[in-house]
Amino acid sequence: MATLQDIGVSAFINILGAFAFLLAFAFLRIQPINDRVYFPKWYISGGRSSPGRGGNFVGKFVNLNVKTYFTFLNWMPQALKMTEAEIIDHAGLDSAVFLRIYTLGLKIFVPITILALLILIPVNVSSGTLFFLRKELVMSDIDKLSISNVRPQSIRFFIHIALEYAFTTWICFMLYKEYDHVASMRLRFLASKRRRAEQFTVVVRNVPHVSGRSAVDSVEQFFQTNHPNTYLCQQAVYNANTFAKLVRKRDRLQNWLDYNQLKFERHPDKRPTQNKGFLGLWGERVDSIEYYKQQMKHLEKNMALERQKILKDSKSILPVSFVSFNSRWGAAVCAQTQQSKNPTLWLTNWAPEPRDIYWRNLAIPFMSLTVRKLIISVSVFALVFFYMIPIAFVQSLANLEGLEKVAPFLRPVIELKFIKSFLQGFLPGLALKIFLYILPTVLMIMSKIEGFIAHSTLERRAAAKYYYFMLVNVFLGSIIAGTAFEQLDAFLHQSPTQIPRTIGVSIPMKATFFITYIMIDGWAGIAGEILRLKPLIIFHLKNMFLVKTERDKERAMDPGSVDFPETLPSLQLYFLLGIVYAVVTPILLPFVLVFFAFAYLVYRHQIVNVYNQKYESAAAFWPQVHSRIIASLLISQLLLLGLLSTKKAANSTPLLVILPILTLYFHKYCKSRFEPAFRKYPLEEAMAKDLNDRTAESDLNLKAYLADAYLHPIFRSFEEEELVEVKVEKNKPQPASDRTSELSSPSPPHQANHPSSPPHYVYHPSSPPQHVYDPSSPSHYAYHYENDIYHPPSPPHYAYHYENEP
Repeated sequence: MATLQDIGVSAFINILGAFAFLLAFAFLRIQPINDRVYFPKWYISGGRSSPGRGGNFVGKFVNLNVKTYFTFLNWMPQALKMTEAEIIDHAGLDSAVFLRIYTLGLKIFVPITILALLILIPVNVSSGTLFFLRKELVMSDIDKLSISNVRPQSIRFFIHIALEYAFTTWICFMLYKEYDHVASMRLRFLASKRRRAEQFTVVVRNVPHVSGRSAVDSVEQFFQTNHPNTYLCQQAVYNANTFAKLVRKRDRLQNWLDYNQLKFERHPDKRPTQNKGFLGLWGERVDSIEYYKQQMKHLEKNMALERQKILKDSKSILPVSFVSFNSRWGAAVCAQTQQSKNPTLWLTNWAPEPRDIYWRNLAIPFMSLTVRKLIISVSVFALVFFYMIPIAFVQSLANLEGLEKVAPFLRPVIELKFIKSFLQGFLPGLALKIFLYILPTVLMIMSKIEGFIAHSTLERRAAAKYYYFMLVNVFLGSIIAGTAFEQLDAFLHQSPTQIPRTIGVSIPMKATFFITYIMIDGWAGIAGEILRLKPLIIFHLKNMFLVKTERDKERAMDPGSVDFPETLPSLQLYFLLGIVYAVVTPILLPFVLVFFAFAYLVYRHQIVNVYNQKYESAAAFWPQVHSRIIASLLISQLLLLGLLSTKKAANSTPLLVILPILTLYFHKYCKSRFEPAFRKYPLEEAMAKDLNDRTAESDLNLKAYLADAYLHPIFRSFEEEELVEVKVEKNKPQPASDRTSELSSPSPPHQANHPSSPPHYVYHPSSPPQHVYDPSSPSHYAYHYENDIYHPPSPPHYAYHYENEP
């Protein structure tokens, strides 16, 4: 078990590591060569240009201004400058509400920490029970600050119960206020958003097969019959996963072609050549430019064949469709009601925004979804218990004294004080962090197999799995396995009737392990987050070996977004630790407070300068955050109830029974009061927004606006030799003669008008742009280039990246 000295060694190592990370960050962030790593958000939004332009050669890579090296902490006040409203405009509501979780932690734990330290520490220390048990149990001086040090049947337990009531009341009060505020923020955000395709569209799944009729015709007839006044159009969904692989291959070939053409332009006296064999190591020597042109030509023929196969084969049309309505009210009615007397058919839900769609899962048959979910549930259950093995190993490192008593031969290995302090104070938390490193990726793959169709839903489901894993393995597993290792000698030499009492005494002692984990993950880990060492190394490696064009540089700079599947469960673990140990071992609370304050600063900086959210869910994750904090409260109450029962506190224990019931009632009230704002769209709000639009834009052609908002990426994959820049005046129908410069064929099939062939979008082959949907110009895609760099139109827009498509 870690002692005060061990925790001191761990604190010294972690504070030193965190400070080293911050110094490294302060030095690296001001170097021009790293500007795209530490400020990519501003490059994407167009608010920053490369600092390497101008000046001497060295100044393009190294900051020569000495004064900037003395202001290495100025990133902290700069991160706090933006108001919440500005953050919403800059990064979206998801990012703003994510930051509010950290401020909620501070609001909850600052008063709790003060009360617990001032009241509970003196109460626990003055009891002195552990002095009489020290020969039976493995303990340290820090355990004398916990509830384990209070004598059985002591009247002092009434103080712990009173503070548990006080802490529960305060936490529920703060949760209620925060839920109310976030729900209001969400409704205001939705009301203030400009017209967006997902406001008028629902996704319809499990369309029944009717003999002699296509899925498109079935959808058309059903919605014209059942929603005659609001149905507008539909967009069929194709199983284009094979085609998408060809698109990705085409993009890779195009990139190599661009690279060799640029290489030839720089050195026109020598044409680039390469071997045709594997990785260019052997085979016939050929001209690189001609070779990739031939490869592109051959691949585009295959793409054309695959495309025609998809369009002609009725089996390629999935029993899924994006159905659009002429009003938000009509879409809300459809999305939030049952469409058929058979509840398994014609399933409707709000469509995700186009950039949020995970297209691969739209091809999954509906009947297989239940089987997939069952298989994944069993797999997650097995994974959770499989991970108990490494968790138990970590706990064996944390409890060397317990092992020494039953295995004395290990004593010489850990005899040196510093080595022992390192093993107990630092290594267990680090080992646990390493074991958890790959887990979020595995859980995300499992969520994709389950069949969810939106990236936001996938991330929330992966976060839920990770939270259950952290609860069972990191929290409960560490307590159970750690208790077994710590008190192994006591378990072997006492009667079975005394084992519950031993567990009840020793559970609070696991606070020492969690303190070391918080310092590893919540202090040094957060400092490592702002350093971005892995993205920094990857960016420069790509820049040296893989970046061939400006488009490559943009991709290498891609900062990603906040890692919700990993970050949210970790946050909820800190809430759990703080709430559970507030009454049990309050000395842990200051470590939790440091985490919330430091992490808030770091993630505020990252959201302002680094991360670029790939979707906007309007804080749809908040109900899960609220529910898991409530779960932490219940676990805290039940744990305290169990501890008091082992302490023979029969007079005080019944007072705790009512507390979980009141907490559950509070959760039920919040769920019924606020959660509908996150699940449904009020018809009152929808109608008000529709009336406002009709007043402001009476001549809006909504059908043209929605016609290809959910167009499958296969219709945006072909290109011609010249770039055609599409310019259409806002809200004006386009003459047929003007459309010939944009499309080489009519609109995609299986929409409302059912033309014969899909659109043929044209753009420059040497620089294929992202396909950006511009709401100000209905049904058209605008492309703009400057110096071979793609610049999207003003937001809001939808960006489709081939590399992200299945």
